[in-house]
Amino acid sequence: MSRLTGWWRNRSSAAKVELYTRWSFHTFVLIEILSFGLTAVGSAANDASLPVSLSLLLTICMHAVLVGFLSSRALDWIVGRRNRPVRLAVATAAMTAAACLAVLVLRKTGQCADSVAPMLVTGMTCFATGSLVLCTKRVRRMWCVAPASAVGTGAAVFALGLPAGEALGYTVGVLLTGLFLSVACGFSGWLLTTVYELDRARELQAQLAVAEERLRFGRDLHDVMGRNLAVIALKSELAVQLARRDRPEAVDQMIEVQRIARESQREVRDVVRGYREADLAVELEGARGVLSAAGMDCRVEYEAGARELLPEVQSALGWVVREATTNVLRHGDAHSCLIRLTAPAEGCVTLLVENDGAPETPAGPPGSGLAGLRERLAAVDGTLLAGPAEGGRFRLRAEIPEPRMRRLEVRA
Repeated sequence: MSRLTGWWRNRSSAAKVELYTRWSFHTFVLIEILSFGLTAVGSAANDASLPVSLSLLLTICMHAVLVGFLSSRALDWIVGRRNRPVRLAVATAAMTAAACLAVLVLRKTGQCADSVAPMLVTGMTCFATGSLVLCTKRVRRMWCVAPASAVGTGAAVFALGLPAGEALGYTVGVLLTGLFLSVACGFSGWLLTTVYELDRARELQAQLAVAEERLRFGRDLHDVMGRNLAVIALKSELAVQLARRDRPEAVDQMIEVQRIARESQREVRDVVRGYREADLAVELEGARGVLSAAGMDCRVEYEAGARELLPEVQSALGWVVREATTNVLRHGDAHSCLIRLTAPAEGCVTLLVENDGAPETPAGPPGSGLAGLRERLAAVDGTLLAGPAEGGRFRLRAEIPEPRMRRLEVRA
């Protein structure tokens, strides 16, 4: 069963909405053919009208396929994969007008039944109106498509000499059905655009978080090394000038350069150490904020015990939280996430991160994030287990044994 539903569950929310929308418009093709095409064939009362009915069936089939093709291209344009199908839209409008005019001429000459012609004209016009609405951006233009189709149809009926009441009926029928399809198709296009914009915004948010961290590290490194390197360069140049003049002060300047170089090396280690050491409490609150901002239901549970974690243990678990949060944002389509830290008075400290929306098969080659976490946990005798769980969830579990803990008095 998982293989049968995996093609759907492994898609993102945006891809699911797009697939559902596309198949909805493909269904419109079948509805037009089955509802109106077969009606034209069934209206043949004798052999003399059978060729006309078959011609109408062929025309409706061609029109339905063309409208479906235009809808598909319009959806590609909405999601940014193609240019706007202007020529195809013009061809669809021209074929719709020609097909409706042909049906009205057959109605005028008595070769098409009075009850069949309105259904065919209304059906072809409303489906064409929906596909044309998908090719427009502004809502004001969307509202103009259905009235224009209704007025054009009514004018054509009146120009062929049919009764004014019938022309009014065609106009009202095309207007109502066209407005219904315009609202449905316009809403589908707006929903698809919004979902993809949200998906791109979430991806951009993760990229900005990484870029911000890189900028912070670069800024700290520049603040530490910028001044020291400038002083080293200046004193080295001074030492060179003094050495050329055989001045004994050159030795003192080079000793000062060595001192500044050692101090710079120590400061760089402090910066790197601060970058590598993650504060567990800060990482837990940061994960809650980031995942909640991304629209997820994030719960952070901390079961405090009678001990406090050592700094190196907090750093290792903080990196686990940071990497797990990044994976939840970048992979899958999670709606809820649970982060639970258990630190009892005795036993192993356990960090559990579990989220839904995980794909059954990973997209692309495996990364190095989990391998790096295992190396960090191995330094404190910890272990890491990560993999899919029941219900389409992904579970990450880190454990560190008791000897790495420091016992404290129970606080009231």
